[in-house]
Amino acid sequence: MSLSEAYNLLYNGAILFLAVIMLAVLVRAVKGPEIVDRIVAVNMLGTLTIMIICILAVKLAQGYLLDVAIIYAMISFLAVVILTRIYLGVYLERTRRKGEKS
Repeated sequence: MSLSEAYNLLYNGAILFLAVIMLAVLVRAVKGPEIVDRIVAVNMLGTLTIMIICILAVKLAQGYLLDVAIIYAMISFLAVVILTRIYLGVYLERTRRKGEKS
């Protein structure tokens, strides 16, 4: 087995391992039970996707994929910030309504 074949096997194994983890995280995102679990799962999905893109960039020797990973990281970060702000708004509204009922 040559060194390039060993690296290719390593990259494929890492991508497969990350894909299995992504499935588990996707189950957590759908199942919940809390909204916080879903937000963390969405953030983790973004991180795992970025990791897979970076591994593919090294495996395929394509530098532009690293630019794609950086752009995806910015979009993923904004998505988590927006989801968190929406959740905080819902949470504050819920606590305000509970305070009015008492």
